[in-house]
Amino acid sequence: QVDVAAMARLFGYVDVTDTGFIVAVLSIAFNPLFWNVVARWEHKTRVFSRVFGSAHAACYCLGAVILLLNCVRSHCFTEAMKSQPKLEGWDCHWTYYSGLAISAVGTLFVISSFLALGFTGTFLGDYFGILMEAKVTSFPFSVLDNPMYWGSTAIYLGWSLMHASPAGLLLTAVVAISYTIAMLYEGPFTEEIYRQKQKGVKNK
Repeated sequence: QVDVAAMARLFGYVDVTDTGFIVAVLSIAFNPLFWNVVARWEHKTRVFSRVFGSAHAACYCLGAVILLLNCVRSHCFTEAMKSQPKLEGWDCHWTYYSGLAISAVGTLFVISSFLALGFTGTFLGDYFGILMEAKVTSFPFSVLDNPMYWGSTAIYLGWSLMHASPAGLLLTAVVAISYTIAMLYEGPFTEEIYRQKQKGVKNK
């Protein structure tokens, strides 16, 4: 069972009205909303493929924007942690190295996921009509679904522990919630794209 009193003490360190914290929450929530809206618009209209001259060019452009937004998010996350107090009992070598290990595992999942999917596979290429031949089942997809999202969440969790930051832990929870909502929308939509592909192949 969750120790409610301990959770209350932990988040008593967090000032959720702090401007930096609010900006971090907004940047976390904005990113998956942005790429889902843009990618679905592209899938429906092909407007970006026409503007950039090809689906690949449009996908690479969106990928670059997503990477930039992720850098902004990480900066806001870090600044929000710096502006709020540390949890003194966690400001020790054991917590630091535990966080470092968690971040390393998260980085492994993110990098291996990118290598397995490629750039267009990672950055919503299927919404641009750039479909993969088959579902990727190699590592890290053999270990868990959506390893890119969970790996990214683990990086933020580890980063928060390294800084002994209750604010960071709360923001990590926001990251996890944002990604969970994104997965609920992306999963069925992507499956439908590939169902339509299979239907088209059978009808030929």
